[in-house]
Amino acid sequence: MQENDLLEKLRKIERLYAGATTPGEKEAAAEAMARIRQRLQDTARVDRPIEFRFTLNDGWNKKLFLALLRRYDLKPYRYARQRRNTVMVRVPRGFVNETLWPEFLELSEVLKTYLEEVTNRVISQAIHEDASEEEVVAGEYLGE
Repeated sequence: MQENDLLEKLRKIERLYAGATTPGEKEAAAEAMARIRQRLQDTARVDRPIEFRFTLNDGWNKKLFLALLRRYDLKPYRYARQRRNTVMVRVPRGFVNETLWPEFLELSEVLKTYLEEVTNRVISQAIHEDASEEEVVAGEYLGE
């Protein structure tokens, strides 16, 4: 997958969660973003924002999640002495369940696939062409 393909795939996911219904809307990423922000505001009127705690064990996922929150004008934070992989945010539960988390999971999978492809390509070109997994042998590990 090329970087342009990745960017287009990410834009398609954004349009999907914005609820784009016509071909013209699907071409207007700015309109899609406005619809999602409007949905968030509408949800907040009925479903009051509550504090959520997310634990993201992967640095790439944390960066992606923070960017997604900020794109929706949500303010991520963490309390003193919370672990660095913790992200706190005040957001309506409905928005988390219907838009934020499903979109994050889909974006994360696309990014993971892309990063894995790039890593495998770089390793096979710069280190060794065999980037396959190790062999599994019969027996039991007895220690050193």
